[in-house]
Amino acid sequence: MNSDRHVVLYHAINSRSAGVRALLEELNADYEIHPLNLPSGEQRQRPYLNLNPMGKVPAILHQGTMVTEQAAVYMFLAELYPEAGLAPAIGDMLRGAYLRWMVFYGSCFEPAVVDRSMKRDPAPPSTSPYGDFDTMFNTVTQQLERGPWMLGERFSAADVLWGMALNWITMFDLIPKRPLIQAYIDRVIERPAIKRAVALDAELAAT
Repeated sequence: MNSDRHVVLYHAINSRSAGVRALLEELNADYEIHPLNLPSGEQRQRPYLNLNPMGKVPAILHQGTMVTEQAAVYMFLAELYPEAGLAPAIGDMLRGAYLRWMVFYGSCFEPAVVDRSMKRDPAPPSTSPYGDFDTMFNTVTQQLERGPWMLGERFSAADVLWGMALNWITMFDLIPKRPLIQAYIDRVIERPAIKRAVALDAELAAT
């Protein structure tokens, strides 16, 4: 592996960083894991807070630079390993859709799901990042109908993000159950690299 592309993943099992580990496996990346114990609150203690004051995972360290926030981490990694083909390059007709769906997850989908799970009404449309839940959710399902992947026929890092996240969210019944969504999840989690990542996390949990 190219040491210039070596990354450290600050990782906790059963968290959002599981998807990043899956992406690293898809990329056949040169990486190491720095595990954090969320139940013990390790992510809220020094020295991790010195690296990431928000105390969240996922986060990656590459050549002394810390990258946080899900969409940024996914996009950074996919472009660090362009040979994997998981990020449409500048000039690619799919680039715009790819960036849209990478960012839509954190800017619209997650806030809507959190509000719904907490039984909170959204903010007024003029200030809500997602408008209303039904509009947001229908926007996602309409995109999935174009499948089999978020970008149609092309699998990308966006599918690792969405597939892993939707798998987790549907386990807790936080969104309406749709055969379309379950079929999409199944396609993602059956990929060999995703299975490897899940198995590695199971090993980590057993230690």
